[in-house]
Amino acid sequence: MDVTIPKSEFDLTQTLNGVSFVTPSPLGFHQQILGKLFFQFQLCLQKETLGAIFTAPLDVILEKGVNVVQPDLIYIKNQNLSIFNPNGHIHGIPDLLVEIISPGSISRDTVDKFAIYEKYGVSEYWIVFPEQKVVEVFVLKSGKYSLTCSTENTNGKIISSAFPNWQLGLEQLFS
Repeated sequence: MDVTIPKSEFDLTQTLNGVSFVTPSPLGFHQQILGKLFFQFQLCLQKETLGAIFTAPLDVILEKGVNVVQPDLIYIKNQNLSIFNPNGHIHGIPDLLVEIISPGSISRDTVDKFAIYEKYGVSEYWIVFPEQKVVEVFVLKSGKYSLTCSTENTNGKIISSAFPNWQLGLEQLFS
């Protein structure tokens, strides 16, 4: 059976600072890490119902036509879930965003999106570097990101201010 799917349902277009571009689909290793990360977040959220977790592709509309992003992983606390439309997209500022670096996304994720997420007030931003097996966690303090955790300095443990009773080991992502 041939099913025609509207292009808009699988659109990988993002807009950064008013410039739109299409990203290629992620590679297998990227998706494996994303799946493991999503699974670990789900386990944490089953213990404490703190919010909801989503994965790309899902538009996060920070400012329509100016900054529309598709982070790899999105976390929204319960009290902020009104920004999520189950029949649409996320319109507003999520509490935590994760980008998994791909060879073609290094500058976009570590410079462009870093500045955009900081500007719009995303409380916590994780950058995952698969080739180096490193995760960096940035927390917004007085309007600026501060590196609060780098797995290079925490014996491979990821510590998040969004989940104070939870730690994630690198082996759970990269094994």
